[in-house]
Amino acid sequence: MSGETRRRGGDGLTKDLPPFSRTRYRWFMTYVRWYLRRQFHALRLLAGTAPDIAGEPVLVYTNHPGWWDPLVFLLVADSLYPDRLNYGPIDATALGKYRFLETIGFIGIDPGSRAGARRFLATAAASLRRTDTIYWVTSHGTFVDPRARPVRIRPGVGHAVAAASRGIVVPMAVEYPFWTERFPEAVVAFGRPMRITDHPERDAKSWTTELEHALEATQDRLAAAAIGRDPGAFVPVVSGRAGVGGIYDLIRRLGSWLRGRPFDPAHDPGEG
Repeated sequence: MSGETRRRGGDGLTKDLPPFSRTRYRWFMTYVRWYLRRQFHALRLLAGTAPDIAGEPVLVYTNHPGWWDPLVFLLVADSLYPDRLNYGPIDATALGKYRFLETIGFIGIDPGSRAGARRFLATAAASLRRTDTIYWVTSHGTFVDPRARPVRIRPGVGHAVAAASRGIVVPMAVEYPFWTERFPEAVVAFGRPMRITDHPERDAKSWTTELEHALEATQDRLAAAAIGRDPGAFVPVVSGRAGVGGIYDLIRRLGSWLRGRPFDPAHDPGEG
């Protein structure tokens, strides 16, 4: 029996994750960091929420408020857990336009199909057998406003967790509020990690319910901090653009020069 055959299950799906190119990933992350700095005032992590994942298989499931989400996830992971390979499902149609993404952890899934569900479960299971990866899931399956309640996630996430023999599952919330700058903030928060082996009695349905409650609590905590607009409640991950631009900032720059002071483009110079 060949090695390829041994790696495949009865449904014809490989039990391994797709190959990962660290070289292409580093190139892509250089672009992501540059790009998000141009689109946001800052990417901020709610202080005290980053989980310790050392030596653990990890599945992070998130809400899905906007197009930016996968790039934000990658930048957070690259900053906090640089030694991990990041994998996660993406709509196969969207992936078809950018095939190189398949080599840096994006896994094409046909949503709503049995084949797509099988591939999702197979790749999640493969990741949860390893301690050098993080498997990221936008658990709503479609864009949902971050303040919508109650929080509902796709049942496949519960099935993936229930099928795993070990590892931790972690909720993460993300929002894009406007504070005092022309550009929005990207704010994220992790919730309490759940060790899968601590709950052997849970089936897929009960896991789904528990995961929904945990994600909602994480989103509520992040929402309260976002509404508070206190940069001190967050740890900066990446600093981006400040100021309004154009003639307004030109006048402000001139005023700073006339007063002999350095120009700070931030609308609120006291903000960190």
